Amino acid sequence: MLADVELAKSYRLLNHGPTVLVSSAAGGRRNVMAAAWAMPLDFDPPKVLVVVDKSTYTRELIEASGEFVLNIPCRAQAAQVVQVGSESGHGQDKFASSGLKPMPGLKVGAPRVAGCIAYLECRVVQEQHNQQQYDLFIGEVVAAQADSEVYSDGRWHFADDAKRSLHYIAGGAFFATGEAFSV
Repeated sequence: MLADVELAKSYRLLNHGPTVLVSSAAGGRRNVMAAAWAMPLDFDPPKVLVVVDKSTYTRELIEASGEFVLNIPCRAQAAQVVQVGSESGHGQDKFASSGLKPMPGLKVGAPRVAGCIAYLECRVVQEQHNQQQYDLFIGEVVAAQADSEVYSDGRWHFADDAKRSLHYIAGGAFFATGEAFSV
């Protein structure tokens, strides 16, 4: 069951550095790609950063629509994350080829990826220099939700190993979030 996340605390969905799926749509077209370089940027209004290379179909759709979704996948989706991160969306529907299921966004036209443990729907904050020079997109978070089984009271708690977030190392290798502890 998804629960709304207070926008001022939506940064906590990314603060632990998970791999994300970036989904986008424009003109009846859609795409999804994996990204390891995403992070929170600001609190009020909440903003995030994500790097999306110029050569990607996702980038083309983000530039056309001005919107994207950062979907936080879980360990159960690792094979699909690798697949959509390894293939181009030019000439194919990566949702269909990977078996990932799109679902409508709450506030943006870009689809969400079903089965993810959290979602940050974003509208692009236009920063042409950063976008062109560094492939860096700033998104203002306009909706945020998380799976209440693994995120509640402003904190992640991973009891189910299949629902642990993924963290990309390199060369197709990941690790999943480990046991939480407090100091």
